[in-house]
Amino acid sequence: MAERSAAERSAAERSAAEGSAAEGSTVEHCATDGNESTPSRTVRSVFVSDVHLGCKHSQAVAFLELLERHEPEQLYIVGDFIDGWKLKRRWRWLPVYDQIMLRLMAMKRRGTRLLYTPGNHDDFLRSFLSNFGVIDIKDRFVHAAADGRRYLITHGDQFDRVEQSCQWLSLVASYAYDVLLTANWLGNKLRGKNHDPYAFCGAIKRRVKRLVSHVSEFEGQLVASAKDTGCDGVICGHIHHPRILQVEGLSYLNTGDWVENCTALLEYDDGSFELVRSDGTLLDRLAPCPPSGAIPDLRGDEDEHAESLAGLPASGSLIS
Repeated sequence: MAERSAAERSAAERSAAEGSAAEGSTVEHCATDGNESTPSRTVRSVFVSDVHLGCKHSQAVAFLELLERHEPEQLYIVGDFIDGWKLKRRWRWLPVYDQIMLRLMAMKRRGTRLLYTPGNHDDFLRSFLSNFGVIDIKDRFVHAAADGRRYLITHGDQFDRVEQSCQWLSLVASYAYDVLLTANWLGNKLRGKNHDPYAFCGAIKRRVKRLVSHVSEFEGQLVASAKDTGCDGVICGHIHHPRILQVEGLSYLNTGDWVENCTALLEYDDGSFELVRSDGTLLDRLAPCPPSGAIPDLRGDEDEHAESLAGLPASGSLIS
């Protein structure tokens, strides 16, 4: 009876979310000091990566709640949405995963474009790069922001030297990290700490990733690839380290993950970007490009540049 009531409440919440304006969602975010709110604005695009459906540590419920809050023009899934490594080892498909798929289909029916660039954990999809009508799957995209800036969209594993040259090491590290996540979760459960159950693992992984990123020159290689493509920045995932920074005059935006951090990148109708947690906490922001006369509508450039992107070399690499 309790389960049915919970299911009914969840269905009602999803119905209410789908009843929001199809042209985009308006949300309010707290200022970085946590005391004031910025005016509500329209979310134009949502970027997420590393959801890892199939991994027992994926925070799929929080991800579903994010999807239910927004009706963007486009949703970019920037790799590792499905954890093929874990599913190959042991099939694990929860009811909430079906709810996520249904929500994605509902968003598509309401006009949201679904764009998917695979990562190393769902690289089997790289054999099916095509526009399937419901979803467009490509190795890379070029996103035209509302302020005219263009961003290369790619998961990033192609720039991880460990992933490219020693994939066996990446697999071992992934399984070892899964054990660490379990131990971290159990430890917090026994101590009665339910908030941010993977904080310790996240801290460890950030240190490891910083070391590997330094060896692989991860950010620099991605920015160089964006520059070669004629873009103003790059949006990626892979290393589970949400951040926004400037590298060699270009913008580097990492969407984070839905295991330790529960973060997403939101683009607003003025071309600004915000990196937020699932609870709405603002982590970082990229201001819009100052207007300099009329800005042309560059939407649709993805198809125009798909051919040039396909021929770009991808070198380097990181553990995920």
